[in-house]
Amino acid sequence: MLRRLNYCQLLRFRAQNLDLDLHTLKRKWGSSYRALSSQTAALGEEDLGREQTIQQYDQLYPGHISTTAFQKTLLAVGSGIACMINPARDDMICALGETTGPIALRYMHRKMLADPEGRQILEEKPVINTDTVDVDYLGTLPEGTFGKEYWYFLEENHFSPDARRPVNFIDDPDLVYVMLRYRQCHDLTHTLLGMPPNMLGEVAVKWFEAIQTGLPMCITAALFGPLRLGPKHRQKYRNVYLQWAVRSALKSKFLLNVYFEKHWATDITELRNQLNLEPAPVQLKKSGKNTKTK
Repeated sequence: MLRRLNYCQLLRFRAQNLDLDLHTLKRKWGSSYRALSSQTAALGEEDLGREQTIQQYDQLYPGHISTTAFQKTLLAVGSGIACMINPARDDMICALGETTGPIALRYMHRKMLADPEGRQILEEKPVINTDTVDVDYLGTLPEGTFGKEYWYFLEENHFSPDARRPVNFIDDPDLVYVMLRYRQCHDLTHTLLGMPPNMLGEVAVKWFEAIQTGLPMCITAALFGPLRLGPKHRQKYRNVYLQWAVRSALKSKFLLNVYFEKHWATDITELRNQLNLEPAPVQLKKSGKNTKTK
């Protein structure tokens, strides 16, 4: 029967039987019971502490899914295969990023702590969704501003800031927000780089993000994404966009240290100059289709 109990149930079973045994000892041995009281109390507190730790772990943050190292490995392999078959599976992309990303996320967290603006972002934890960003207001901003360009990106591709999935599989609470911030800033990176969300644009952005963040998910997409390009875009990728994405990522400021919400009204060219970010040398035709390109 004990083999069929999970850990929490086993702790309760032990505690119940411990109470029963103590009651029997007290009735039979009277004063000798007191000699065991301190030891049994310590044991009960230890078991209770373990159960409380397990419950706390399962409730690290809303939506957290507790997984073992073996389960994370299975998720990483399975989601990686699914992403290569269908790059549009954002659920699989998120699972891959979370199960393979802790080392890179710690690196990103350190970079944010080392920068005044990044540290402010970690302290205030701003989120980008329709509750915090007035998308209609962005559409009223002057032409050429960062907010207006982001509005164009959302409108032309029928995107919403609410589309980014929450974090589920990361076990370190300090890293949960770092991953969420990375996801919510992905479309802002597209906007700054001037890259549409078609296959070639995504590959270019993934190279930029891979160099800046070191996330294995970004590295995998950057390496294997070009396999889905057609001959014409593969040539453009090799001759123009790969070199530019790498060069721009190395030169520019770490984008997670940018409080983007304070720059909606900033001219996008001026913002790029402030960040030392080089836009694409040749703008790709805008397209929201994340499919194989010619």
